[in-house]
Amino acid sequence: MADGISSFWGPVTSTKECCEQNYIYSSYVAEFYNTVSNIPCILLALIGLINALRQRFEKRFSVLHISNMVLAMGSMLYHATLQRVQQQSDETPMVWEILLYMYILYSPDWHYRSTMPTFLFLYGAIFAIGHSYFNFGVGFKIHYVALCLLCIPRTYKYYIYTADASARQLAKLYVATLVLGSVCGLCDRFFCKQISSWPINPQGHALWHVFMGFNSYYANTFLMFCRAQQRNWSPKVVYFMGILPYVKIEKPKVQ
Repeated sequence: MADGISSFWGPVTSTKECCEQNYIYSSYVAEFYNTVSNIPCILLALIGLINALRQRFEKRFSVLHISNMVLAMGSMLYHATLQRVQQQSDETPMVWEILLYMYILYSPDWHYRSTMPTFLFLYGAIFAIGHSYFNFGVGFKIHYVALCLLCIPRTYKYYIYTADASARQLAKLYVATLVLGSVCGLCDRFFCKQISSWPINPQGHALWHVFMGFNSYYANTFLMFCRAQQRNWSPKVVYFMGILPYVKIEKPKVQ
């Protein structure tokens, strides 16, 4: 939207903007709320990373939590500057992250252990190079949605084969935060003109960031539970301070 005070980063060069006035609080931060709303995602991913390391989960989950943090940091950089180059730091990690989810979801039944990570790594690298040169725009959105849709069948299979009520609740929270976040983001995108006339802007895109931070955390926690079940690690969902769920495991003792 229209600028408030002068910009440290220069004219906006990104291909998209959200329904938030630019440079209202600082000349260094274009979209203040859309920038700081990524902090919950970083904190939740850090909590997940600590849990994964402390209980010695497979490295894939540590990398997954780190990818969540990288994505949130890239999003902060993009919304703070609204520059086309920094836009890549938001969009490219989105694809890398979903490729990692695909690996975690499908790799347990993949018989050739090295082929899937090699293919996904090369795919992600080629996409990053192509996107930096051609800036796919609408093509990026279609591509990302297609990758997300590929994850749905396997995620649903994990859900229906999970009998634990607490773990199934994680999956339900994942869906709920996805729906709520999507509604906020879409309203911000398509009803900006009407929202701008309100006394207070609800900052729908910022709410999208917050909901998606919890969404990623719930998804990661659910997948950690499912993987622990596959490894016979006796997983159970417990709550930190009675609020935040995480997975606690008991690995079989080596004889």
